[in-house]
Amino acid sequence: MRTVPIPVDTNKLTITCVKAPRPRVLNRDTGEIKTDKNGNTVYEVTVSVEDELGRIELVKIGITGEPPIKAGDPVNAVGLLGYVWEMAGRWGISYRATALLAMREAADV
Repeated sequence: MRTVPIPVDTNKLTITCVKAPRPRVLNRDTGEIKTDKNGNTVYEVTVSVEDELGRIELVKIGITGEPPIKAGDPVNAVGLLGYVWEMAGRWGISYRATALLAMREAADV
């Protein structure tokens, strides 16, 4: 299956960090950390995403480099993309952003 990035319109979403960013672990046995093609550490951030109807989901967003956010921060997910994946009969959507900024910092940009 070819993964095509799907842009996510975050204008009608409320995104809140629920778990502090941490490096994404590829192999729990060896402790291997995921890196991007340039060798930078990929972080994983768990957020709650609420739509305009009040529906809430927890999702993990991958990002290169440690974002300047902490649990409880309202977040602006810049350049958020979804990627549909399928493996061994299972499928899902993984998310990646170019930046995750606390709303107070995003207002300054």
